Amino acid sequence: MTSPTTDTTGTAPSTTDEAQQGAPRKPRAARRIPKTDVVLEAASERARLGVLEVAPEEQVGRHVSAVVEGERLVTHRFEAFVPGYGGWQWFATVARVARSKEVTVCEMGLLPSAASLLAPEWLPWSERVRPEDSQPEGQSAVQQGEQQPGPASGSSESSDGAVAAGAGTTTVEAGEVPDQPTIA
Repeated sequence: MTSPTTDTTGTAPSTTDEAQQGAPRKPRAARRIPKTDVVLEAASERARLGVLEVAPEEQVGRHVSAVVEGERLVTHRFEAFVPGYGGWQWFATVARVARSKEVTVCEMGLLPSAASLLAPEWLPWSERVRPEDSQPEGQSAVQQGEQQPGPASGSSESSDGAVAAGAGTTTVEAGEVPDQPTIA
């Protein structure tokens, strides 16, 4: 007994076989450009109230723009007066259900504008390090003729009996592995 999914007789072509044999295909609907939504575009005060839930009133400025993001979805932008975020803007995305006049705030936060102060693009460590940032192996500060700070006699105490700063510490050069203490 065979199941309908394992029919190997070939008597009934599947829908994928018909598509491959030249059967007319239904054209795909093109992606529509969203229409403007008068209710959501006019909801700038509701969007401002949403931003005021996460920001103090003195950090929220005037309404800058309203951008239609999708069907019944609009993002409102406001000036931001946040220390350290020059040129950034508060945003609140609002939406509504079809045939409803009630506006809901979906999301809010800060977004950069064209005039924003942004951090430089991140570079991996291997691309940030320059040759002069590291010394060749086997070359230490002592070999270059530089003296290590500290008492000249090799003692960690000065003449008045005080312990010198950094006494008992080990200097490790870049690329070296420090000696591991042994437990006796």
